Amino acid sequence: MNNRRAPRALAATSAALLALGAAACSDKPADADPERVEVVAAFYPLQFLAEQIGGDAVAVSNLVKPGAEPHDVELSPGQVGEVAGAELIVYLKGFQPQVDEAVQQNAADRAFDVTTVEPLLDATAAGHDHDHEGEGEGEGEGGHEGEGGAETPADPDHAADAGSKDPHLWLDPTRLATVGDQLADRLAQADPEHADEYTARATELRGKLDQLDAEFAAGLKNCQRREIVVSHTAFGYLTTRYQLEQIGVTGLSPEHEPSPQRLAEVIEEAKEHQATTIFFETLVSPKVAETIAAQVGAETAVLDPLEGLAADNNGDYFSVMRANLATLQTGLDCA
Repeated sequence: MNNRRAPRALAATSAALLALGAAACSDKPADADPERVEVVAAFYPLQFLAEQIGGDAVAVSNLVKPGAEPHDVELSPGQVGEVAGAELIVYLKGFQPQVDEAVQQNAADRAFDVTTVEPLLDATAAGHDHDHEGEGEGEGEGGHEGEGGAETPADPDHAADAGSKDPHLWLDPTRLATVGDQLADRLAQADPEHADEYTARATELRGKLDQLDAEFAAGLKNCQRREIVVSHTAFGYLTTRYQLEQIGVTGLSPEHEPSPQRLAEVIEEAKEHQATTIFFETLVSPKVAETIAAQVGAETAVLDPLEGLAADNNGDYFSVMRANLATLQTGLDCA
């Protein structure tokens, strides 16, 4: 997880926003449906989980608009009010500083922190940095099956990730299923009348996620290459689960600009592994990926970390993940 702080200007007004939002909506909103549990999700994958498991018994709102980058979301007073008035808040502690603060001050007793279910991997232990030749040999230990070794980054472009946690657990469907099981329990506590329905839907969702996991495992089993060159190292859980390695241009922060030295290193690694595709993300500029691709004679393609849906994307978690699988199979020349 990248422990970035909110901008200084926001920090100065944060307490005021929280107080104003809480005052505006300390109880369930007047227009809320009394027959449904009001759930606030911090960003898209958690919204998806809540909707899939809650069904018609819940009303879910997302604090991040489609097309927006969720890491440093700036909450309006109204959104703080949503947090204060919700019956359940689903969030990932440490990922969004303002959400953390709003929860702590207004809804700590009604919050479900998914990191209490699936502890996050260290950024440098989740397959984030491709082991350079001769480095880190024999050090790949820990975590889920298929986990590859990754050295503590020495270059300044990744140094900020040392000691950080990777929040992108939803890119491993099996981890997301585990979170879903516990979310069903939390919804049942808030709404005992529909407890059996929440459990049944969580079980159904787990089956679908297990199927997706099987598709990834089979689809990525026989590939010409196992290294993916990505714009930032958001794919550690995916690469760990399916025995791939990621070569990140930058670390966990998608806004970080790589140094010329790092660009040169990535270009050389891409050439070494005969990469035919350089991957970039939906919510990040493709310019760096295009620069590297031009230098190595490769193409570019979108690999979505699924932090949020693009504004023009009418799909869901499953459709985006399957699009990612198809993109990886093409980029890695999988049989």
